[in-house]
Amino acid sequence: MTLAAYRTPIVRLAPAKLNLTLAVVGRRSDGFHDLHSVFVPLGLTDRLSLAPAGPADLGAAGGADTLHVTGFDAGPVADNLVLRGIGAARAAVGQGPGRPPTPALAARLEKHIPVAAGLGGGSSDGAAALDGALEAWGALDSVDRDGLRRAAASIGSDVPFFLIGRPALVEGRGERVTPLGGVHGHPGVLLVTPQVAVRTPEVFEVFDGSRGVGDGSVRMTSAHLAQELGNGLSAMDLLARAGVLASANDLLPAAILVAPGLVAVRRGLTRVLGRPIGLSGSGPTLWTLYPSLGEAKAAAGTVEAAVADGSVPSIGDGPPSIIATTIRTGDEGGAT
Repeated sequence: MTLAAYRTPIVRLAPAKLNLTLAVVGRRSDGFHDLHSVFVPLGLTDRLSLAPAGPADLGAAGGADTLHVTGFDAGPVADNLVLRGIGAARAAVGQGPGRPPTPALAARLEKHIPVAAGLGGGSSDGAAALDGALEAWGALDSVDRDGLRRAAASIGSDVPFFLIGRPALVEGRGERVTPLGGVHGHPGVLLVTPQVAVRTPEVFEVFDGSRGVGDGSVRMTSAHLAQELGNGLSAMDLLARAGVLASANDLLPAAILVAPGLVAVRRGLTRVLGRPIGLSGSGPTLWTLYPSLGEAKAAAGTVEAAVADGSVPSIGDGPPSIIATTIRTGDEGGAT
């Protein structure tokens, strides 16, 4: 099918991710770190649409791909992984006789996932753009699975995970992804993202300077959870492990050194909710698990009230983002 055959935009929902575990195994010769981390996709999604660039788009950008973003401020458009994803798709298709044409695309991104929050929103958007662009050009069959993985890895470290749309063990710098059986049921998740900048490179720099090596117990917890999820784990069994999982992140101490206010927010959430509070990725998003979306929504209301009365402090540029969502089990499909 050619690009001109599409009368409506190609649409992708790009899910956030949660690190249930994050073990830093070691530092690589290329300066990155080897990780052992269990990722799960969430019901919280960005929405990306791709359509042929019209005359107005082409006139403004000289025939280049364009991007319009609404919702959370995602920073400079030129740095957005959506455009990088479209470019990676074009490179994967290649040029020459017999190759599908890859004309400019106009992308629109509705940004619902907090930015630079440890939730992988940018990487998910990049994966959605990669797959969506291939469909827009009628080129899905022109790139084999290995080529798709290479293209995803060229966009960013976490991008390959978002191609599979289910819980997975992520290793290396993010390029090695092993799908897991996942979670039986639909556990709820409460996400609280303080409005404070926590840059991933800075967190790893502090980690290297203060520790340099991960905690062996975190690595063991991560391996154990991956094994259990490989066989499938019930939602209630996952919740029973929440106390262990909330501390199974080697980057938590470094994130606190970068943003000391996280300590007070985490303590406030623990007092108000009476549940273990974890950190996703390098932060600053804090999370806690619930049996259902309804219970997570009720907890969100509790936290909103606690922020209003000061029981949970606001740090940075204002009150935190408070979002109730669910863990996607893998039966719903992926970002692409």
